[in-house]
Amino acid sequence: MASRRDFFQTMGVGAAGLGLASIVPAAGCSAPVSATDSGSDAQVLMVGDDIAIATTKYGKVQGFMLRGIYQFRGIPYGADTSGKNRFMPPQPPELWDDVRPAVWWGNTAPQIMNNRYGNQWASFVDHWNYDDVSEDCLRLNIWTPATDNARRPVLVWLHGGGYTNGNGIEQDGYNGESLSRKGDIVFVSINHRLGPIGFSDLSGVGGEKYKHSGNVGALDMVAALEWVRDNIENFGGDPGNVTIMGQSGGGAKVCVLAAMPAAQGLIHKAVPLSGSTIEAIPQDYSSKLGKYILQEAGLQDSEVDKLQEMPWEDYIHLANKALQKASAEIGTPGMRGGFGPVADGINLPLGKFYSEADGLSSDVPMMICTTFHEWSMTRTNPELEQITKEGVIDMLSKGGMRGGNLGDKAGTVVEAYQKVFPNAKPAELLALISSNRKGVIATADAKATQKAPVYLAWFGWEPPLFNGRMRAFHCLDICFWFANTDLMLTHTGGGIRPRQLSENMSGALLQFMRTGDPNGGGLPQWNKYSTANGETMILNDNCELKNDPDREARILL
Repeated sequence: MASRRDFFQTMGVGAAGLGLASIVPAAGCSAPVSATDSGSDAQVLMVGDDIAIATTKYGKVQGFMLRGIYQFRGIPYGADTSGKNRFMPPQPPELWDDVRPAVWWGNTAPQIMNNRYGNQWASFVDHWNYDDVSEDCLRLNIWTPATDNARRPVLVWLHGGGYTNGNGIEQDGYNGESLSRKGDIVFVSINHRLGPIGFSDLSGVGGEKYKHSGNVGALDMVAALEWVRDNIENFGGDPGNVTIMGQSGGGAKVCVLAAMPAAQGLIHKAVPLSGSTIEAIPQDYSSKLGKYILQEAGLQDSEVDKLQEMPWEDYIHLANKALQKASAEIGTPGMRGGFGPVADGINLPLGKFYSEADGLSSDVPMMICTTFHEWSMTRTNPELEQITKEGVIDMLSKGGMRGGNLGDKAGTVVEAYQKVFPNAKPAELLALISSNRKGVIATADAKATQKAPVYLAWFGWEPPLFNGRMRAFHCLDICFWFANTDLMLTHTGGGIRPRQLSENMSGALLQFMRTGDPNGGGLPQWNKYSTANGETMILNDNCELKNDPDREARILL
C-alpha cells in the first residue's frame, strides 16, 4: 500500500484538525455545540501522587487530568520487540512493582525519519508529532472521563501512514480529549510495528520459527485489543463495546483486523476512513520478497536469525533495497505489494474478506467514509487551477491518475464525471476521478453481504485556506469525526462553519459506537448501504443522503 506521507511530501496534501468551542446556532445540517467554559480561571491540569492512578494486569500506572479528562500516555501493551523478539509475535510486557508514570507518549515504531520536516508547507499544515523511535514501541494512550466502573463505549484509533509510517499521536487531530468529553467514551490510540520490521515474510527462508513474521505488525494490533479486553474496565471502559477506527492505512488496518480470526470477539463496530481493503498480500509474493531480503543481506537460509541482530535502521534500508530489486524483477501484486499484512491462511484468510455471509465479523456493523478529493494536487500547484478539460483528459490518458492511466477511455470518463458534477472545475474533475470510490464501493459491497449493516459516507467539505485550493483532501475529515476542528486550524481554519458540521459528524460516530447505527446523532436520516441503491451520506455544509451519486461515471473506471 502506498504511503500517504510520501504523497504529502511531494504533493503537499494535509492531514487532520480538532476542536470544540462555545455554543453556536444550527445551520445547514448542524446543531448547537456545547463545550467547557474556556473563560474560567479554574485550574485545568491536575497531577499528583493520588491523582489518576489506575491498575492494569501488569502493574499500576499514573496519568494526569486535563480539563476534566484523564490521560494515560505510553502504557505498554507488549514487550520490547527488538533482538530475539524481532519478526516474532508480540509478547506480554514485564510486570512492574512501582507505580509507572504514564504521562508521555510511547516510542514511535521504527521508520525512516530523515527529512520528515523537509517541506515547510507540509510541516506547517500537518506539523507531525514524533518522539523517540525504538523497537520498544508497543504502547497505547488513553483518554477517559473517569476511572470508575461505568463501562463506557471504547474507541481504538489506528493511525495512518500506510503500513510504513506514523504513530498514534502523529497529528493533533488524533487527540481524544474532545470526543471523550462530548460522548462520555474512552478513547485509545496505539503504536505497533510497521514496514519491514512489522511485515517481512521470512517463512520461506526461516521455516516454522518465522511462520508469523509477515503479520507481526497486525498481531501487535490484536495484542492491543486483547489488552483493552483485559484492562479497559479499570479505565471506565466497556470491553464488550469496542469500536476500531482508522484512516488511510489505518482504514485498511480496520478491515484487516475485522478479517483476522484472532481478533474475533474483540471488535464490535468498525469505521474505516479513506482506506479499505478486502484482501491481504498473497504469500506467493511476500515469501519471494523474503528471499530477496536474505539475498540482499548475503545470508544463507540457515543464517536468517542474523537479521534479528542488525540495527533496525540498517535492516529497513536493506529490506527496502530488496523490495526495489523484487519490484523490478517480479513486479508487485497491484496496490498490495511491498510490506503489509499477508494472506498466510493462518492469521489472515487466503481469499476475499467478508466472503461468507455468516463468517468472520458478520455481526460487526461498519461505517465507511472517503473524501471527494483524496489526491488533489492543487494546494501546492496553483497553475493546476487553470487546467482545461482537454488538459485533464490528456493527463488522465497518460498517467495523471493515481495508480495508473485511463488511456483512450479518459475522454469518456471525464464527460461522465462532468455530467455528475456539472459545476466542478476541470481541476476538481481531475481530483474526483483520481480519488474515485472504486475501492470503497468494493469494500462496502463485500461487507453488505453479511447480516450487520454498512453505512457509507462521502465527505465534500472544503476549507477556505490556500485560496480555496485545499479541496476535501485526504485526512481532512478526521478532525470532524473527533470534534476537533478548532484544534488543528491549519486544516479547517477554525470557527463556526467547520464546527457545525463536526458537531453532527461526531454525534453520528458516537451514536454508531453505542448502537451500531449512526442515526440520532444529528445528521439527516442515514439509510444503510445496499449494493442495489448505493446509499451514501454526503457530508458538507448541508448534508443529504443520495443513492450512489457517481455510479454511472465510476463504472467506466
